Amino acid sequence: VTRTNPLAELLDVAALLANQPLPAGNRVGIVTNAGGPGIMCADACEAVGLEVPELPEEVRSKLRASLPPEASLANPVDMIATAGSDQYREVIKVLAGWEGIDALIVIFVRPLLIRAEEVGEAIREAVADAPRKLPVQAVFMSPKGHEALGRDAGIPTYLFPESAARALARVETYARWRERPLQEPASFADTDTDAGAAVIAEALADGREWLGFRGLETLLRAHRLPLARSRVVADAREAERAARELGGRVAIKAEGPGIVHKTELGALALDLRPDEVIAATEQIEASLARHGLLAERFLVQEMAPSGVELLIGVVLDETFGPLVACGAGGTEAELRGDVAVRLAPLTPADAREMLRSLAMYPLLTGYRGSEPVDIEALEDALLRTSAMVEAHEEIAELDLNPVIATPAGPVIVDARVRVEEPAPQRPWPRAGAGSG
Repeated sequence: VTRTNPLAELLDVAALLANQPLPAGNRVGIVTNAGGPGIMCADACEAVGLEVPELPEEVRSKLRASLPPEASLANPVDMIATAGSDQYREVIKVLAGWEGIDALIVIFVRPLLIRAEEVGEAIREAVADAPRKLPVQAVFMSPKGHEALGRDAGIPTYLFPESAARALARVETYARWRERPLQEPASFADTDTDAGAAVIAEALADGREWLGFRGLETLLRAHRLPLARSRVVADAREAERAARELGGRVAIKAEGPGIVHKTELGALALDLRPDEVIAATEQIEASLARHGLLAERFLVQEMAPSGVELLIGVVLDETFGPLVACGAGGTEAELRGDVAVRLAPLTPADAREMLRSLAMYPLLTGYRGSEPVDIEALEDALLRTSAMVEAHEEIAELDLNPVIATPAGPVIVDARVRVEEPAPQRPWPRAGAGSG
């Protein structure tokens, strides 16, 4: 899936994919008759990860034969405003024959005495006769000149150089993806799929969408996902006993209808000694009462070690199936918007790329003297989450946030899972079958 932003970019990318070969790399040659648009194109290319390499002397010497002394023989090649169809034809031929580029962007800004149609014909001929096949894009910077190549030329045409650069970057990423070695989705022999299925079946039979904590715990531990040690209790006294059993400092979280964003509702207390638990639990009850809510039970959970907060999430798309996301977590996750998304099932390469694509990835590797976290264990948690939702198609939504990444491995501190009866699978139509 190639994701684009505005609709115009979708059409720009589609035109390039449909009409030109895929680039073998990210190196771009630029030909122009106006220096400004050429520089803007080069800047746009570099901004989206494309390379605009310098031309070697052997290529420059070939260009000198057809260009005036005032022309710039760097990359972009600025043929200056007097360049006509012959110059476009010769320069495209020379650059297409150089193995140092993988794609070519040709820009034309119409001077007074040169017709766009003549340049368009020269571009078509030069591309047809090029010594090798590489993707070529044209930029005709006027609405009238935009039609100069004709609709049957097979060369996508853009109004602006930035549009051509962005489309090429998307296609180059796609070409790189196609070259990756094929990997099988991750699978695990140490999971208890039956235990997870039983929990989900019980919830659906009871008419519950969201799994309670005991069901969550059973499901996650069945798939060896690292949930923090916890106890479910009914009141403050039981919470104190559970805290002493867990040992060390604990967190208290209220559970019940309407209790979703616990921080905003005052429905949790952190880093408590056992002798502080009763007072904290009573304070949570009072805070919920002010919001018209009632806690049905409490979760007593060992405090997770300090680390980097991430999220792992899943949402079920009706068309594509489960989408797995990971990104910066905690209470600021929605504000930061630092997230990577892939279709399930994930391969080991998917998990690796997802983490490394995040802006906050340097925090995981040891930022400003902090100890690096166990990235391999994080990748394992992503892969196990993907395998879990593939094994249980009833999982419609999953939210593990935060997942605390530490040098000793990740710890899931909070989790939510929504289940629903899966929609019937539509059979694929047989070839040649009618609509009836």
